[in-house]
Amino acid sequence: MSANAAAIHTEGIDFANKLRRNLAPSQLYEDALRYEPGTAISSAGALIAHSGKKTGRSPRDKRVVVEASTVDDVWWGPVNKKLSEEAFAVNYERAVNYLNTRDRLYVFDGFAGWDSKYRIKVRVVCARAYHALFMNNMLIRPSQEELDSFGEPNFTIVNAGQFPANRFTSGMTSSTSVAISFERKQMVILGTEYAGEMKKGVFTVMHYLMPKAGVLSLHSSCNEGPSGDVSLFFGLSGTGKTTLSADPHRPLIGDDEHVWTESGVFNIEGGCYAKTIDLSAAKEPEIFNAIRFGSVLENVVYDEHTRVVDYADKTITENTRCAYPIEYIPNAKIPCVGGNPKNIVLLTCDAFGVLPPVAKLTPAQAMYHFISGYTAKIAGTEEGVTEPEATFSACFGQPFLVWHPVKYAQMLAQKMQEHSVNVWLVNTGWNGGAYGQGKRISLKYSRAIIDAIHSGELERADYVNYGVFNLQIPVSVSNVPAKVLDPSLAWEGTPQEFTETIAKLARLFQANFKEYADKATHEIIAAGPQL
Repeated sequence: MSANAAAIHTEGIDFANKLRRNLAPSQLYEDALRYEPGTAISSAGALIAHSGKKTGRSPRDKRVVVEASTVDDVWWGPVNKKLSEEAFAVNYERAVNYLNTRDRLYVFDGFAGWDSKYRIKVRVVCARAYHALFMNNMLIRPSQEELDSFGEPNFTIVNAGQFPANRFTSGMTSSTSVAISFERKQMVILGTEYAGEMKKGVFTVMHYLMPKAGVLSLHSSCNEGPSGDVSLFFGLSGTGKTTLSADPHRPLIGDDEHVWTESGVFNIEGGCYAKTIDLSAAKEPEIFNAIRFGSVLENVVYDEHTRVVDYADKTITENTRCAYPIEYIPNAKIPCVGGNPKNIVLLTCDAFGVLPPVAKLTPAQAMYHFISGYTAKIAGTEEGVTEPEATFSACFGQPFLVWHPVKYAQMLAQKMQEHSVNVWLVNTGWNGGAYGQGKRISLKYSRAIIDAIHSGELERADYVNYGVFNLQIPVSVSNVPAKVLDPSLAWEGTPQEFTETIAKLARLFQANFKEYADKATHEIIAAGPQL
């Protein structure tokens, strides 16, 4: 075993003579171009890589090992499916056997969490230079001094994604397996080369460890105002989380994963993982300009001659992405830490056209809507979707939860109470009618609402009650037409259609919340819509 491998104690993996540890991005470029078919350099200097057959995460193949030390902590069910310790050991050995046949092994050592009190040391072992560069971007990159004293990791990702799981192994449902053992402090990946599994694996681990340590992990973006006022933005895909938190007047703390401690918030990651479909310099200049040397572009289509990427091309997948270090964003705040939040924005894209563009929530309502995690798919976005379809994702990040959603909600409520945080429900979806009849709320109105939150205007505003959902909506907001603020006034159909539509959405909320009612208080349940 070589000297720089001496400190690595990953059972069974043979690192002798072929270890490529903590390489510079330029070295990883060279290896990827030399050894990984289909890899190229874009005209902007980013590494273009392909993730094979899987171009997105495989949540149905995610497993958590049932272990004595954690069995009572985990929210078992469709998100956290059980795997035996024996089956995990089989998968680990299968991954090790595959990695031991490779001519090169890559190791990257990095941190998850910008707060040294809570950060964990993560080691990635993989066989693709692309995977090593991806995690070099997504984890926090240690200094040379920190690498020299890195020692043993707190968690190890063993990525043998090029090699399939054995479908006959107990607990497997396909040739793909993404499995986490909290006791062994390991994650094993088989049968998928999609790099996002590693990013979200680290988040899942932090989503377990942080609440256990008494601090709250959050699937949110975060920015900070000139006076140090911090805002958290929660929202599912398509709600505007990235767009509305990207503000030239407010430094970005992070775009996706944070932890709220006794002293404030910190970003878990050292980089960003942005969608690039239909990306343009005009619409999203910060992301567009972050795609340069050191970045990783996944599954994009490009001109063979010029190497210019066609961001509108969905031939390979609609889920084209780029991973880049957070310092590639001009107004990123480094280190990525901030004070206690002043405002929390829960974003939804309501395609039924009945939720208001903004409402101020009570603490109980904040918990109800946080647990619900509502947004709506629109017709045409997926095969078979012909009318608006409600989607609920607990805590705005259900696939990554480990504890029961109510645990995260209760911790959030305590934080909100301690720091007198304002919580807002902001709808960036439809107004005047459902999708196909009304219009999507103008981005300039949504930005004006966020500006009014940050300026304090909405804290001082006059409010009226919005029935059924029992929400407090402002009478006026600067630069937003008054009619837009009340969906019942903006509605262009008949009053009966409005009544029927809002009742339909209310029933969907009520049906979804039944899953959490056994652990929620009467106050939280009562904070939902009432028919």
